[in-house]
Amino acid sequence: MSPSLSSTASDDPLTMARSLDAESLARVIALRDWLVTAAGQMEDSNEVLSSFLDRLIELGLPIDRAVSAIEALHSEYAGIGRFWTREEGTVVRYLPHGDRRETIYQTSPFAHVSRTGEWLILDLSNTPDDLFPIIPELKEAGYRHYVTVPIRFTNGAENAISFATRSPEGFGTRALTILRMVIPSFALVTELRATSNRLDQVLRIYVGDEPHRAILSGAIQRGQVTRIRSAILFADMRDYTHISSTLSPESAVELLNNYFDCLVPPIEDEGGEVLKYLGDGLLAIVRDKGDDTGGAAQSALTAATKALRRIEIANNEGRFPVPINVGFALHHGDAAYGNVGSGQRLDFTVIGRDVNLASRIAELNKSLGEPLLMSKPFVEHLWGNPSPLGAHDVEGFEEAIEVYKP
Repeated sequence: MSPSLSSTASDDPLTMARSLDAESLARVIALRDWLVTAAGQMEDSNEVLSSFLDRLIELGLPIDRAVSAIEALHSEYAGIGRFWTREEGTVVRYLPHGDRRETIYQTSPFAHVSRTGEWLILDLSNTPDDLFPIIPELKEAGYRHYVTVPIRFTNGAENAISFATRSPEGFGTRALTILRMVIPSFALVTELRATSNRLDQVLRIYVGDEPHRAILSGAIQRGQVTRIRSAILFADMRDYTHISSTLSPESAVELLNNYFDCLVPPIEDEGGEVLKYLGDGLLAIVRDKGDDTGGAAQSALTAATKALRRIEIANNEGRFPVPINVGFALHHGDAAYGNVGSGQRLDFTVIGRDVNLASRIAELNKSLGEPLLMSKPFVEHLWGNPSPLGAHDVEGFEEAIEVYKP
């Protein structure tokens, strides 16, 4: 059954402009100008939507409910939904990846307008309940008229926004004309903001907080180096090559993801940043806060201790194909970022003596039979009294390195 459509306004810009009185036309033009100027500079996307709706209501549009759904390029969610009502304002919901979300989406008005490329305009009093699953919900909430508008980005991303009203008159010709005149500007600013957010999020996901900020600020030339004084944490799974040799690629990826799920949350909970995933290992830092270097060291130690406990629990619960062991090395020094590569392909990577030392200390975990080792520069910032394990030779360093355990 096809949707029941109300009368629609013309898509021709000149016809639309002539259908409005002079005052309304001036206010619509002002709203479009606001969208492509001030709205584009707002930090909060929720504020953009609510301010846009407030201005439409001031123009006389009887909007009581609005929902936008914008695709996202994010590892944890597929899109961002913003639900606005007069009573509650804006509520944000992150739309999950997966089959269940896709099944729900495909039966929605948003999927319908994305497929057709046309506006969906429903007089709910004449719309059957089984047209879309949301129709009974809208009717029960007292809405009388419902409009869904496709918003397609230049990269092909399919998005949409819907409007609903409880007004018995619904969205008349004037309201629909105004919407048709302002939606292109709203779509433009939405795409610009979404593109900027995508770039920001993808860089942060793949290179970390500090490198992504440096890259966006223009640090993209070879040879540029930035140093951060911090506690350095290096973690490495024991016997990963042997363990993974018996697994399929899919099972090996699942093993690594479950493994990192044990390591990363404690690091982030303690204010640390994962700078690099290194196969079955990772490199993280906890930044010094001014002269309070003891706080960073203690946080790194707490993170490593919590991560080891999570690994132990996961082993006991059988979450890995075989029980795994991990070695932590903690050091204090400079985490140095540098652009390394050739031509148009660079890697914003972590380099330097202190990073190398942390990785070499991690190699001592197995030979000393200790899951957590600390360097002398690290323990000098701690409040407790770690146990010394002597000085040991490590590859690449002429002098023996003193190490400690908690």
